[in-house]
Amino acid sequence: MSATHEDITLGVLDETPAANLRDLIDTHLHMPFPFQRNPHEAEAAAGVDAWLSRWGLTGEPGVAAMIAHTRPAELASYNSPTMDSALLQIVANQIAYQFIFDDRAEDVGRRSPGRLVPMLCESIAILRDGRPAGTPLGAALADLYRQVRERCTPAQATRWAEKSREYVHGLLYEAVAQAQPYLVRARDCTSIRSLTAGVEPFYPLCEAAQPHELSAAELHHPVVQRLGRLSADAAVWIPDLFSAVKEQRSGGMINLALAHQRENRCSLQAAVVLAIQQINATIEEFQRLYAEVEPELSLAGVGYVEGMTGWIRGCYHWSRTVPRYADVVSVPAVS
Repeated sequence: MSATHEDITLGVLDETPAANLRDLIDTHLHMPFPFQRNPHEAEAAAGVDAWLSRWGLTGEPGVAAMIAHTRPAELASYNSPTMDSALLQIVANQIAYQFIFDDRAEDVGRRSPGRLVPMLCESIAILRDGRPAGTPLGAALADLYRQVRERCTPAQATRWAEKSREYVHGLLYEAVAQAQPYLVRARDCTSIRSLTAGVEPFYPLCEAAQPHELSAAELHHPVVQRLGRLSADAAVWIPDLFSAVKEQRSGGMINLALAHQRENRCSLQAAVVLAIQQINATIEEFQRLYAEVEPELSLAGVGYVEGMTGWIRGCYHWSRTVPRYADVVSVPAVS
């Protein structure tokens, strides 16, 4: 199987020469959504720094450097180019919080999944029961939840909390998978990745940006639900392409490209092309379904789905240049 994949991949690569892995991704990834940027990005970046400092997070080891390398306000700007400044700030704060939470969970979980339990239980208690925080990270989450409740309708805030709890639970799945001696299959990886992506908690904020709340019929429309799944998958799989080198060097396993590499026993370059094919099919299905359902949607419904589109487009443009994934240019396009 691996030889076949290598043959197919090398044939594709020969058609369009690329200098490095980033060029390979740019050449073959289907990105139909044009680049956009929010005019309030600089304001959001300053707001993130102030918010993290307020809760004592930038004083913790490695956090300030990590934030500088991940640029959460830039990601928020690219994903949400038309949001007002106040809502964009919530998005940027949440992205920064999730990067800190995710990196800490990965560090703790690699030593032992059981060590994650206090950290995860605190988050669930805040999101589900409204209990007070006992750590700076928990205090930041409680404040973020307050911001969401103040800006969103009660129903939107409830959906935000539910999706945020899924994200928290997903980190335990990831820690367990990382700790096991057997290799995680691609389908298991994508299942865990859909939880740890942390994209779906932002959809209620996309809804909050609309002129009115979506009707239950629109929100739970089967096609709209499917669009949400496709958007979240594409939005997180695209960064997986650019972060594959970083994850491979650090021993990470929950990455779409690395899952293809393990399953097909092929080079990283071949695995990246296989992952691109999966992403392209996902984006094409998203486009087709959106075109079918758009005439049935209200103005708010269209804006809501456009918010999902923003996450696909934004994650691509952010991943290409963010320092966190700079290692992608150090690997040649052909092994």
